[in-house]
Amino acid sequence: MPALTKYYGVTLDCSNPTELAEFYSELTGLKISYKSDDFAGLDGDGGPAMGFQKVADYQAPQWPGQSVPQQFHLDFSAEDLDAAEKWVRELGAAKPEPQPGGERWRVFLDPAGHPFCISQG
Repeated sequence: MPALTKYYGVTLDCSNPTELAEFYSELTGLKISYKSDDFAGLDGDGGPAMGFQKVADYQAPQWPGQSVPQQFHLDFSAEDLDAAEKWVRELGAAKPEPQPGGERWRVFLDPAGHPFCISQG
């Protein structure tokens, strides 16, 4: 039986939806399609969309610890990991320790503390 729905996108909790939308817009090239004090969204451009919703008393996930669980993480790929690392850090991402991926992938934290990975690809 075919699915009655299709995957549309993901929405991330945060304290500042516009700031996080701007970060992911730069990271992915997706355009901001909507923004307000409580929500911002990126147009999926034929693929999955991304949303960012304001949550009162938002607590950033802790990685690698689990005192505040990760909740999820996003995966991206790049041909040049060193160039990608330099670029995402200029955008405002942080690089936490430890880094379990060696030269195959790297873990970063977006400005709201959500972990995401960039893999060689």
